[in-house]
Amino acid sequence: MKFELTILGCNSAIPANNRFPTSQVLNVRGHLYLIDCGEGTQVRLRDNRIKRSKINQIFISHLHGDHVYGLIGLLSSYGLNGRKEPLHIYCPPHLDEMINIQIKYTGHPLPFPLEFHISDTEKHQLIFEDKFVEVYSIPLIHRIPTHGFLFKEKQQSNSMIPERIEKYNIPFNEIQRIKDGGDWTTSNGNTIPHSRLTHPAPVPRSYAFCSDTAYNEAIIPIIKGVDLLYHESTFLHSEAEFAEKTKHSTSIQAATIAKKAEVGKLVLGHYSSRYVELDELQDEAKSVFPNTELGLEGKRFSVEAKKVV
Repeated sequence: MKFELTILGCNSAIPANNRFPTSQVLNVRGHLYLIDCGEGTQVRLRDNRIKRSKINQIFISHLHGDHVYGLIGLLSSYGLNGRKEPLHIYCPPHLDEMINIQIKYTGHPLPFPLEFHISDTEKHQLIFEDKFVEVYSIPLIHRIPTHGFLFKEKQQSNSMIPERIEKYNIPFNEIQRIKDGGDWTTSNGNTIPHSRLTHPAPVPRSYAFCSDTAYNEAIIPIIKGVDLLYHESTFLHSEAEFAEKTKHSTSIQAATIAKKAEVGKLVLGHYSSRYVELDELQDEAKSVFPNTELGLEGKRFSVEAKKVV
């Protein structure tokens, strides 16, 4: 079952160098979650053949334009295409005001429920959950209220061993109970333990999205051991002083966070337009944390299911 991140946009501030601003989609077992919505997001959804109709939750890190200016266009397209299903947006304060005033003055109310869930960017807390994931906020340090997001896959049930179903004449209506941890008692009174009837479920996977932020070791306990970490790397380390002034991070700082948090893989992004080529950013980061890759538009990062040891 998929746990896959697709990069839709990876540039900072403006579209430049054939790169759009920040936007991503996380696919967890066929359920899609949109993360940030910079200019051009709906174009990149189309280019990557991602069905926007399958997106029911959008997570916005902060209100700078390169993370939200694609949102009103996406919402408008949903309306024009006759969407009826509710759309939920998880965001810092005031995004609802920004969007609602644009909707008001276009004269075209949306034909579907739009629900804003406002979060406190200074708190690490659960902000959303469904059957597949829990999503927690990650407080970040930027020029305006900003948080990242930690996606934690929920534990799946064990899978039945088909041969044992037949061997012990287990009825269909008992299968889910056994998958969830129950034993089975045969007609002659023998108890067959759950462990002999099922294969263990895979280890839950995790993804941390650390949007615009100054270097901040306070996030390390929150993201400790995640399978996949996206951390902004706006500048080369020679610009560390400017990064601090603008509350951004360098590639080496992103890699240092990844190393200290002992993550599985680091994905870089949010590149300054001053960099046409990005190899040097990657090389710097890999000197600290070797399992680093550039987050490039259209690139997909999959976390494979891991068996219980």
